[in-house]
Amino acid sequence: MEHTEAGQRREAAALRAAALVGGPTDLLDFVLPLWAGAALGASAVGVGVLVALEMAVALLARPLAGVLADRRERRLVAAAGAGLYALSCAGYATATLAGSLGVALAAAAVGGVGGSLVWVSLRAVVGERLAEDSSAYARLFSAEETGSWVAFVAGLALVYPVLGYGGVLWACAAACAAGALALLGAPARPARPHVDGRATADGLRSLGRRLRPMLAAVALRSAAGSAIGYLLLLHLQRDLGLDLGPAALVFLPGSVAASVLAPRLHRAVLRHGRRRTLVVALVASSALAVGLSTSPGAVLVAVLWVLSAVAVAAVAPIQQAVVAEASGEAAGRGLGLYESAELGGGAAGALAAGVLFDASSWQVACLVAAVVMLASAVLVPRSVRALGVVDVPSSTAVVPLGPGAVPAAPPTGDDAGR
Repeated sequence: MEHTEAGQRREAAALRAAALVGGPTDLLDFVLPLWAGAALGASAVGVGVLVALEMAVALLARPLAGVLADRRERRLVAAAGAGLYALSCAGYATATLAGSLGVALAAAAVGGVGGSLVWVSLRAVVGERLAEDSSAYARLFSAEETGSWVAFVAGLALVYPVLGYGGVLWACAAACAAGALALLGAPARPARPHVDGRATADGLRSLGRRLRPMLAAVALRSAAGSAIGYLLLLHLQRDLGLDLGPAALVFLPGSVAASVLAPRLHRAVLRHGRRRTLVVALVASSALAVGLSTSPGAVLVAVLWVLSAVAVAAVAPIQQAVVAEASGEAAGRGLGLYESAELGGGAAGALAAGVLFDASSWQVACLVAAVVMLASAVLVPRSVRALGVVDVPSSTAVVPLGPGAVPAAPPTGDDAGR
């Protein structure tokens, strides 16, 4: 019971930190290009370098963050990451006062490291609860999305009109610092059960080979989702003439819906299984991309984005849980690779969407994104099956299937046919 209570307190701290850090993360992703141009007078190339630098550092740091999450106390690694991200936000705010792109570039590099440490470790902390509650990652997703829409409302509707970009950035720094404090106040991880030593000694390369089918599906889903989001933003700004505030309002209902529905969508997993839920959600996302190709108005765009966000709320927690289970005690490493696949796929998708948008048309870019999402839908059932994890988790428990863990019984009945 003591260990269960400690795990619950660790998870609660992780969820608070996810909301406090996730909000600033999403808000910065949205405002950073506009801020760099308005506050620093950066050229398009300068803005691109700024965004690309943080992403490149994050890609390099994600796998290393996974190693740290397995070797060190995860809440402390996550707290260090949240602290670095707070420092990054403060660096951007300082760059606003100094009008210095150099300071902003340094802040971007720090943010890339901090984001890697906090997100990989937070996901690993939450994954410790999978053996007791299979909905853990759905709650994490809900916390992230709640933090996101609260940050957008507070930052763009309350702080920005009064204090401008600088005030928003300092508020983001304060929220991240609060997230770090929440993690520092959580209990240490209870003593781990004995597992096969191969789980902790497993190198990134061999683990990556084992997880390759799911990582490929994650990368495809992230690429298509990132492309759709980027194309949608271009459509709102260039075709519908919406500026920062109104454009954010189009995205807001989707974030609210995802935060509310993510835990409830886990019921579909318990009833229909992971593979079937993944396929339905990804096919629906593909159909929504086709709908966006018709260049709808702002209201219909908001409706389509709500449906797309709900689909992601079903998919992402499943993929995270599958990776964590398949990785066993090397969950930090596995989730670091998961984050790398998602980040790399997202970067490739945004770049491809921009090229297609300029070289062909909005419709062609949307349809290509729809095809990529369909490819992910084809791949995910095989990827779940290839990793050997259960398709229908227990409503109260999931047996990890990483190296050295006890394998589940062979599937029977409906599960065998999925």
